[in-house]
Amino acid sequence: MRVLLSDGSGLTARQVATQLSSAGHTVEVLTPDALALTRFTRHVRRAHRVPPYGAQPFAWLDAALAVYEAGGFDVLFPTQEQVAVLSRSIGRLRSSGVATAVPPFDALMRVQDKLSAFATLAAIGIPQPDAAVVGTAGELSRWNRLPAFVKTPIGTATSGVRYVETRTELATLASAWEAAGVFADGGALVQSPVAGQLVMVQSVFSAGQLVASHTNLRVREGASGGASHKESIDLPAVREHLALLGGRLGWHGALSADAILTADGPVYIDINPRLVEPANARQAGVDLVSALLDVAQGKAPVVQQPGKAGIATHQLLLAVLGAAQHRRTRRAVSSELVSAARHRGSYRNSVEELTPLHHDLRSAFPVVAASLATLTRPAAWRWFSSGAVANYALTPAAWRDILASTAL
Repeated sequence: MRVLLSDGSGLTARQVATQLSSAGHTVEVLTPDALALTRFTRHVRRAHRVPPYGAQPFAWLDAALAVYEAGGFDVLFPTQEQVAVLSRSIGRLRSSGVATAVPPFDALMRVQDKLSAFATLAAIGIPQPDAAVVGTAGELSRWNRLPAFVKTPIGTATSGVRYVETRTELATLASAWEAAGVFADGGALVQSPVAGQLVMVQSVFSAGQLVASHTNLRVREGASGGASHKESIDLPAVREHLALLGGRLGWHGALSADAILTADGPVYIDINPRLVEPANARQAGVDLVSALLDVAQGKAPVVQQPGKAGIATHQLLLAVLGAAQHRRTRRAVSSELVSAARHRGSYRNSVEELTPLHHDLRSAFPVVAASLATLTRPAAWRWFSSGAVANYALTPAAWRDILASTAL
């Protein structure tokens, strides 16, 4: 089968490409980046240049459909935030014969931005930290329950989330966000911190039915808050919450979440209407990629059993960049590389998610480049970390354009 990935820059795209190719499919990707991560693997046959999605969602869509039609693809596989414009344009996709898996747009709107997701979870009764929406800079400045996480409606963990500890920091942030027009998009979400470990949740739905799901702990934090090390965990409560949320929304396609595992159970801090890094799930026995591929083709869903707990995986690229970011020394980077080479510490009995060198030597290039750069200058981690997100992240302006557009 010929599969076109909607994004070729991110970690999820890289992991999806490996799984699809290993299953015998031909994989090509869409990306505006000449140095996209998926260019450095034998699992991707070709990368097609398209406009940056975040700045030009409908120009991206036009280019994506042109590539799909010219290439005779069987499935357009959504791997990142392109889900939003694909969902808005589902009629156009169907008339063009595009097979894909995206939710109805009215369902997507209920979780795409953080304010809507907060309201949706609250209405359904799914646990969240104490939080509130503030509509103006003045309201935010007067907030007195600190510390707190303050979140823009649309934004990534690095660009749209701030941890604030003092009133001075809060006032500075309120002023900056007012100047940036954040409050014109409905306000900001202020969320109280909760104690516990971060868990990453992934799932696939077919017309509201939960087909496959997986949960893993973030054992170690890599660059920009990403998970350099994960361990699978079985949490029945999470599956119940997912089934409830997806069923109420009539969700179709992939749905992911971040939660904090507290003493009283999981509380949800973020919802993502897309797939997120499925490699740990695959190692644990849950094939999210094949499930989403079946949904895209309209096949009758086969419900998968929960995966095995205790499966450890890692992404050396994120670990190296994380060592440079958090510890800021060459010694920290070299120590990370030595631990990985000797399979000690957090690398013991752990499987590489992103760059399995034993059958894909080209995948070594990003790790080698990042290692050399950060061993020379630890601050170079920013160059590797920021570029990929900018290629696929939905911007507030792009979301306004999608909302203002007529359904296609």
